[in-house]
Amino acid sequence: MKTDTLPRAPRVFTDALGQAHPVAGPAPRIVSLVPSITELVCDLDLGSALVGRTGFCVHPRDFLKQVPKLGGTKDVHLDKLRQQEPTHVIVNIDENRREVMEEITRWGVRVIVTHPCTPEDNRALYRLLGGIFDRETVAERLVSALDAALADAAALGAALPRERVLYLIWREPWMTVARSTYISACLARVGWDTVPGVIEPRYPAFDWGAPWQHEVERVFLSSEPYRFREPHLAEVAQHLGRPADLIDGEMVSWYGSRAVAGLRYLIELRRRLAGA
Repeated sequence: MKTDTLPRAPRVFTDALGQAHPVAGPAPRIVSLVPSITELVCDLDLGSALVGRTGFCVHPRDFLKQVPKLGGTKDVHLDKLRQQEPTHVIVNIDENRREVMEEITRWGVRVIVTHPCTPEDNRALYRLLGGIFDRETVAERLVSALDAALADAAALGAALPRERVLYLIWREPWMTVARSTYISACLARVGWDTVPGVIEPRYPAFDWGAPWQHEVERVFLSSEPYRFREPHLAEVAQHLGRPADLIDGEMVSWYGSRAVAGLRYLIELRRRLAGA
């Protein structure tokens, strides 16, 4: 028998938990419980298949007005979700609760688990969803755009002195990010190393005057999850006396297709602040 007449094995794609997913059928019904991945689903030209999202899924804003909200990332309304009769639900290890994932799996729905930890991990994310939902050409275009942004970030990071930064995500208690976070990894690509230089806890609380604060050269106040504003810059300056700037948290913490724009945003910000 000629080998080209043998049946081909079905194509499968492996998610962050090692679960194998076959190519979806011709009419998938997708629920995304992850804001950045909801945006990615739309950018993969899968908006017509999106039948549910969380209230925090806000991009693309105009399109998502027509997609039902199913609660938050942590407090999903499972009854409403089930009524949407999804074929696939996309979740994230950090953003969604394990018991929610397990309950949806018990219904016989395919749960696609994601867990990008660095900007480079978005390559696999694009290819995972692009493969499952027959959008591989679009996914490869995103991979190429990501690779170009990563190359430009690396070149800038090598050209400028590295700088130690404190990235604030919350106030009272004051909280920052560890180097094991996606945020820290993105900042590092343009030459900003987060302080303190710890791995765990991933989002440490701290008091002003902590011994590691003498290492800080610059402070960033994020727009999410706590929405820092202009008056907070003076408050932080009183505590630490270092240059402080507001920063767009979505551009630093959102993975998916936003990662490309996020890296470009950080490149431009690093250039601007270095010039200043």
